[in-house]
Amino acid sequence: MMIVMLDTPTDLDECARELGGMAVEQLLTPLTRYKPQKPKQHFAIDNGAFSKFNAKGFRSLLQRELPRRDLCRFVAVPDVVGDARRTLEVFDRWILELVNWPLALVCQNGQENLPIPWDVIDAVFIGGDTDWKMGPHAKACIKAAVALGKWVHVGRVNTPGRLEYFEGLGADSIDGSGLARYTHMREKIHASATAPQLAFT
Repeated sequence: MMIVMLDTPTDLDECARELGGMAVEQLLTPLTRYKPQKPKQHFAIDNGAFSKFNAKGFRSLLQRELPRRDLCRFVAVPDVVGDARRTLEVFDRWILELVNWPLALVCQNGQENLPIPWDVIDAVFIGGDTDWKMGPHAKACIKAAVALGKWVHVGRVNTPGRLEYFEGLGADSIDGSGLARYTHMREKIHASATAPQLAFT
């Protein structure tokens, strides 16, 4: 079952009910720095680069969560939005600071032309702009990760159609700012999943 990861102050159990019982875990970011709602539950850490990367805040969050490191599904290594080559350069520097954390490479536009460092990552985080994310290159990255037994997380999934698409590709988890903020968006996901399907004979 795919997990919805939320960076939200709203009670996670309430979010899960609004999503129709989907599994919900906390996504921590240096932008909001919400406290752990369920300290003994799995979680993940995003780096906040999509909005504005704050290295000091990122390091501080990692330090705060160090006692729970064994529950962390992945840490999104700092990336450069929309640029896979620059992301890999940043990745190579940051992994020296992230020893013993489960690492996720954030795949960006152009990743199809560059190697993914499979031997040092535990996950891929599908980023990139919308066209790239929904296109064949991101799909191929996901398929490769699934084949290699790596965790697959997809960012900016706020609609039923996107959730269904990435779940079908084998993604393990998704996040979306809309799902984190708005009850009606969570309820829309649930409504879409439970809507009666037309039968054709």
